[in-house]
This record gives sequence, C-alpha cells and structure tokens, in this order.
Amino acid sequence: MQDRFSFFPATADRLADIEAVFDDCADGGNCRCAYWYLPNADYKAGWGEGNRSWFRSLLGGPRPPGILGYHQNESAGWCGVAPRIVFDRLRRSKPFAPVDDRPVWSINCFIVRKPFRRQGLSRLLLNQAVEFARTNGAECLEAYPVDQAARTSNGAELYPGTLAMFLDEGFVEVARRLPSRPIGRLQCR
Repeated sequence: MQDRFSFFPATADRLADIEAVFDDCADGGNCRCAYWYLPNADYKAGWGEGNRSWFRSLLGGPRPPGILGYHQNESAGWCGVAPRIVFDRLRRSKPFAPVDDRPVWSINCFIVRKPFRRQGLSRLLLNQAVEFARTNGAECLEAYPVDQAARTSNGAELYPGTLAMFLDEGFVEVARRLPSRPIGRLQCR
C-alpha cells in the first residue's frame, strides 16, 4: 500500500494541492487548521475565506505545517504536525494542557479526500508526520485523538485521528481529561 502513495512537506509551492484536499472536506475547507493555531474568536471570524487567507500566510513561514500525501500526481490527504508551542488552542486548553514540561510536537488533524478513504492513508500520513517531526528535531510527539470505544463518533469528528490508530503506531496514552479524548505520546529519541 505504501508504494501507492508519496508524501511531501506542505510547502507554499504545493498550495493548490493542499487546497484540493481541504476543499474536499466540508469543515476542512472552512477551517484550514486555523482551529488549532488561532484564538477562538479569530478562528470563528475567519471561518471560510478568512481562514483560507490565513493558511496561505502560514505556508510562507519557516517550517511546513504538515504533510501532504499523493496518489500518483493527485493530492490525496493532509496531516497537520508542528511544535506544540505554535498552537494557541493547546496553550489555552485545560483538557489538552501539557502533561509535563517537555517540548513536544503535536499531530492534530487528518483530512483524506473522499476517493482515497478506507485505504490506510491516515496511518501512512501519521508515519510520515512522525518521520517529519523527527527529522526536524522533535524529541517527543503528542496527539489528541478520539477514543471511539468511549464515544460514538461520526466521520466529521474524527479529524484528530482515532486512538486505535495512534496506539497501533506506538503511541502511549499519557493523560485523559475528557472521556473520549486522550493525550497520546510517542518518544522520538
């Protein structure tokens, strides 16, 4: 399955491909991962075109904000990954407050275009995000997935990934302050 997909950091020169992925997901097209980066009032005010514009400026930054997956030459999926410190929502969150003082990177969003769903692409994106973070100096990775066993979820609520997927890839649950939203960790070094 791995050989069916290729992966690249999400850089400004891939903007059209990234937008194709976001636009194939109703909420993704309006959110553009601004949910994690911006204060809630700014995120809500930017819903749609404002968040689209904000995301374009994010791509001009010093570090790609995620990984883009392709099937042949067609963009197929997205995974957001960056140092936890850049995410305003995580800095303010009580349920996802730091579990210790270690610097960590966070994996917080998956979007897979409809034609590529149920093919294992999220797991491949997760593996690529882990490798990207390691290559960029991450000592530890964190995620905030949905525990489907603790809650009935529809597909729209699964954008942070599922607990089972993270556990299968070596993450360990280190905290749970909400019944269905644990914090998972993976040691990178």
